[in-house]
Amino acid sequence: MTNPLERAHLVGIGGAGMSGIARILLARGAAVSGSDAKETRAFLTLRAQGARIAVGQAAENLDLLPGGPTAVVVSTAIKETNPELAEARRRGLTVLHRSQALAELMSGHRVACVAGTHGKTSTTSMLTVALQHCRLDPSFAIGGDLNESGANAHHGTGGIFVAEADESDGSFLVFRPSVAVVTNVEADHLDHHGTVEAYVAVFDSFLDRIEPGGVLVACADDPGSAALAERATAKGIRVRRYGRLATGPEDATILDYRPADGGGLAKISLAGQEIELGVAVPGEHMAGNAVAALLAGIELGAPLAELGAGIAAFGGVRRRFEYKGTAAGVRVYDDYAHHPTEVDAQLKAVRPAAQGGRVVVVFQPHMYSRTETFATEFGSALGLADEVVVLDVFGAREEPKPGVSGALVADAVPLPAERVHYEPSFDKVPALVAGLVADGDLVLTMGAGDVTMLGPEVLAELERRP
Repeated sequence: MTNPLERAHLVGIGGAGMSGIARILLARGAAVSGSDAKETRAFLTLRAQGARIAVGQAAENLDLLPGGPTAVVVSTAIKETNPELAEARRRGLTVLHRSQALAELMSGHRVACVAGTHGKTSTTSMLTVALQHCRLDPSFAIGGDLNESGANAHHGTGGIFVAEADESDGSFLVFRPSVAVVTNVEADHLDHHGTVEAYVAVFDSFLDRIEPGGVLVACADDPGSAALAERATAKGIRVRRYGRLATGPEDATILDYRPADGGGLAKISLAGQEIELGVAVPGEHMAGNAVAALLAGIELGAPLAELGAGIAAFGGVRRRFEYKGTAAGVRVYDDYAHHPTEVDAQLKAVRPAAQGGRVVVVFQPHMYSRTETFATEFGSALGLADEVVVLDVFGAREEPKPGVSGALVADAVPLPAERVHYEPSFDKVPALVAGLVADGDLVLTMGAGDVTMLGPEVLAELERRP
């Protein structure tokens, strides 16, 4: 059978998902070309591996490879009007969605997929690093860069493929995992799914994709995931639960958690024994992710002790409480949290790390639909900080909506008015933050948009001040 990805052109090759697919294709000897609207940091590595990349998108980019591509790979964000996709249709070329291309790469491997509203990237990353520690050399595709390797994807030789499974557009329904992890199920991505019921239903469809004899690893503490686990059991799917409320004989029960050494230490009951699991990143939610990774690793045949050591050595993922630097006694971190539950969990985790200093959060709402739906919940979660700066909405793929701005979130923060600042001008934020903080404070930039650019600018502003 001819490999459809023998010569692949990736539209939007600089994105997290696309660049990962390109990495694996190149490592497997495929010819790869691609394009993106602007240069990204992924280009340097991909070009060094042999990819031909154009900046800007045009029909003639399909001719970057000799003989042209055998397949053109696109994501949900690529519209039919895109000149490269339109040209691919005109030529009658095979067009694959990013998830379909990833499913092709999984062929012949034992597959573990990590899904859920929150925690997918961290859990997938922990599982990957733990399996690497066990010398199983998994292939992997993750929505963020591992701090250990700086990579978001890798072609391994161990016959295992670990992937972050994206439910936002339902595209994870093309995968066939033998181990499926669902960290939680909570309303999100309603711009695509329309209703909460439709969003939940896509996870039920995901259950049907688990291979016969496979297993679902589910969080017992999350109501959505716990309910999904019950429905999986009713379908005859084997389920292993984790969390404080997990009590079955195959489950991993979290008995206790405490912050320790900038991370945390969880006491777990598993298979009749009590074990301690160290986690290098802070927060009980991260300890839960670690236990999910532990159970998934056991199901993939890895030894418990070595898995635990690998998880303890996990150094984190880019943009997940990522340390950016210290200036004038102020530590600056960056985090991807962009849903109220994520914001709440991260700010609770940050408090011990602040070591008595104030927590100053710089939050950028992501997408107008999400901001409109969750403005009150965002405000409540941000109230866990001592000082809050709210930026305007990062629209991503959405057009602005009348009356929807960052002000909706700022107005919902339950702090005194003088401690909440709505600043729609991006360029003014570094100076504003530098004027708010003092020696010993912790600054956290937070959101899924370009707020990540502000950490270095805040540090530079602090260094300029006496």
